[in-house]
Amino acid sequence: MGNIDSETIGQFVLYMVALIFSLSVHESAHAWTSNMFGDDLARLQGRISLNPVAHVDPIGTLLFPAIAFFTGAPLIGWAKPTPVNPLRWRNKRVANFWVSASGAISNFIIAFIAGVTIRGLYSFGVVNGRLQLATDSTIAHGAIELLVTFFILNVALGVFNLLPIPPLDGSKVLASILPESFESGFETLEQFGFILLFIAVFTGVLGVIFNFVMPIAWSLVFIGAR
Repeated sequence: MGNIDSETIGQFVLYMVALIFSLSVHESAHAWTSNMFGDDLARLQGRISLNPVAHVDPIGTLLFPAIAFFTGAPLIGWAKPTPVNPLRWRNKRVANFWVSASGAISNFIIAFIAGVTIRGLYSFGVVNGRLQLATDSTIAHGAIELLVTFFILNVALGVFNLLPIPPLDGSKVLASILPESFESGFETLEQFGFILLFIAVFTGVLGVIFNFVMPIAWSLVFIGAR
């Protein structure tokens, strides 16, 4: 684990702030979208909220991410699942697509805002191409690190959740656009979803995906920059 100094603790706090907020937005987006399609179950349970208390899972949101941060182990985390009642949806397949995709979309929106802010700071000379500041201000450095964490984390969350592996949102998105004849196949696949997910995490498949995606994401932030 190595020495845990004040700088590491500071980085951990920023990481957890970004993670908890991003997961809260993700789950709230599911709840809001489901409500828009006629299902008020999550809304009535207070899940259309950015209050982390409504979404935080002690194990998946706090313990596992902390272990991953301090040990370098693969990050496996989750928030409280947003409850939905598909029987109340208007146009079930369309609702399933948007309710499932909304969480990842919300993460990409956060990443976009963070990326645009970073690019703006670069364009005005506040940071250089390595995201370094000319000032020694601890607050300024913390703010930049938080922005970068928001960007990286939300690109990763968006991509991860769109993978077509049950129980990830991507599997539901795919199921909603494929012909109904595939439904039984997806139901069978769900039985092995967690096994497939763990294999993807611990064999490095996810690492390969993120190593491909993140350089593209950063190139979009600095596109056209000199």
